[in-house]
Amino acid sequence: MGVLAVFLVGFMGSGKTTVGRELARRLGWDFIDLDSRLESRERKSIPEIFQQDGESAFRLAETSVLRELTGSLQRSSVVALGGGAFAQPTNRSLVARWPTVFLEASLDELWRRSSEDAVVRPLRRDREQFSRLYEERVPSYRQATITVVTSDKDIPSICREIEGTLSLGEFHSADTGGTGPDSASSGQGGQK
Repeated sequence: MGVLAVFLVGFMGSGKTTVGRELARRLGWDFIDLDSRLESRERKSIPEIFQQDGESAFRLAETSVLRELTGSLQRSSVVALGGGAFAQPTNRSLVARWPTVFLEASLDELWRRSSEDAVVRPLRRDREQFSRLYEERVPSYRQATITVVTSDKDIPSICREIEGTLSLGEFHSADTGGTGPDSASSGQGGQK
């Protein structure tokens, strides 16, 4: 059996990192947070990259890290993409061979979640800008393999829905080599 991967996509505050960690744990797979991997490679935080280099440089670096990742997956993995990653056509093509999951929530809930956590999000400024950015990205998110609405659901329920819809329950660590250096990836993720 080959290496399996599931890519979680969605707007800031949608729960990609939280759901991703739990889904990987349940499957016995590695968890990879693309934002954390990018920060490690660049030796800067996401806000620092935005501030010092600008969004265009950030997007180029993000695509580069995703290209490296998709070309070198050694173990079955759940990957949380940054909020803007799947909105880039090149990035969508890089993950096209694997299932993608859009974690959907209402704009009000996303605004609330992203204001309650401690993550610094360079593209979260005011409610109007937040809403415009969400509307720009939603058509890209809707291109994901499946959509899972996360509102009023706990993390285990969301994971069960993903597992059931993608028939992931039959795969576990004994089949896929589930632990490795990325399974403990740290970082907040979802910072854009």
